[in-house]
Amino acid sequence: MIEQPNLNYVDELAGDDIAFRNQFLDIIKNEFPLEKEEYYGHVKNTRVKETAEIVHKLKHKFNILGMENSYKLAVAYEMELLDGKHDSQSKFVEVLDTIEKYIKTI
Repeated sequence: MIEQPNLNYVDELAGDDIAFRNQFLDIIKNEFPLEKEEYYGHVKNTRVKETAEIVHKLKHKFNILGMENSYKLAVAYEMELLDGKHDSQSKFVEVLDTIEKYIKTI
């Protein structure tokens, strides 16, 4: 089962600064769908190095959203890709879908 995203880290980082918190969330809401789309484009066109690069970029959002296990999955998946494997792809996609649903609620 995929862990659920949360805003604990964002709230801790922002403290009482609501404007900063909202700005941070806007960045996540705007960047994530674009990065997810970029990921799928690289996978579809079998661009392995580029896929690994966008996985590297996306994993930091997993961390920001309190998804420690998903972050570890992304680290492993990134290494797999660089070794010509894609065993963790379906789990990674589950994480992307979970985050996509979540950011629509914040």
